[in-house]
Amino acid sequence: MPGPVLIAPDKFKGSLSAAEVADALAAGLPGIEVRRTPVADGGDGTVAAALAAGYKRVPVRVTGPVGTPLSTEIAVSGDTAVVELAAASGLALLPSVELAPMTASSFGTGELIRAALDAGARRIVLGVGGSACTDGGAGMIAALGARLLADAGRPLPPGGGGLVELSEVDLGGLDPRIAETEIVLASDVDNPLLGENGAAHVYGPQKGADPTQVRLLDAALRSWSRAVTRAGGEDVAGAEGAGAAGGVGYAAMAVLGAKQRSGAELVLELVGFDAALPGSALVITGEGALDEQTLHGKAPSVVAARAAAAGIPVIAVTGRCALPMDRIREEGFADVHALTEVDPDPQVCIRDAARLLPQLAGRIAAKWL
Repeated sequence: MPGPVLIAPDKFKGSLSAAEVADALAAGLPGIEVRRTPVADGGDGTVAAALAAGYKRVPVRVTGPVGTPLSTEIAVSGDTAVVELAAASGLALLPSVELAPMTASSFGTGELIRAALDAGARRIVLGVGGSACTDGGAGMIAALGARLLADAGRPLPPGGGGLVELSEVDLGGLDPRIAETEIVLASDVDNPLLGENGAAHVYGPQKGADPTQVRLLDAALRSWSRAVTRAGGEDVAGAEGAGAAGGVGYAAMAVLGAKQRSGAELVLELVGFDAALPGSALVITGEGALDEQTLHGKAPSVVAARAAAAGIPVIAVTGRCALPMDRIREEGFADVHALTEVDPDPQVCIRDAARLLPQLAGRIAAKWL
């Protein structure tokens, strides 16, 4: 009987959560001991990975990216909370025909942080992938007690577009618990806040901004960063990661004192991957699409690096693979298997991944175990 198999996949976006992928793979390994540690990289799926690792679900009612109330959740264990921006201010919360590049707000993310503080958290992991907003984190800060004012003391309109009217930032009302809390920014983005490599220019078009709106948003973020610095925030607009999530990374660092860490590395720590690794005969990881982006700090590549360093073969499973085998092996993967091996129709692979993954796991077992 081979040693246990460690199953540590990320989600198959648009198809299955990471936990569902792990369960489907385990179903294809009857009679073999398996350990499941679903993972994520700091974007959507981060809270789900924490919950699968035993964190407590705390339901939260928040304001969505365009003001619509919605129900979501955070994950809490002891004095640590995991908060996912995508759950409150995510692009996936908006229909593709109703993107709001100028008015989408990070206010709901601030409400998630406040809920974490209310739950007793003194360490908050803030995953910031997949945002709908380019507001520099202004909404998030407002939800935590800061006052953002336009001329004559008028309240500031929501979203990045509203920042053009900003005249004053008052941080005096910021929740005092922030100063006693460690906030960790889980992100692999290294963009600054401003300029051609900044939040508006690089990520604004993904959120529906046209070229004119991109320029307006970049100018608005510049005004925002100057106002925050005048109010006593740190001058970190040029720091790596400040451009994450439409500038939420900037506000987290400048106002909340957050420190950035690799999202995947951090999540692997949260779910206990290193403790589950020793003694494993094989590691299976993966995500919906295996491509060059995977190799730049995404969860499967971090899993592969740790497994390979421990001398344990690691197999990637994916919906589709866009990498040549030599490139895959350079990154520490011993092999890769795609759902298209079982069914060549990509739409079937997306729709029926839960049915196909056990068959793929059986092929892996036959070859490697």
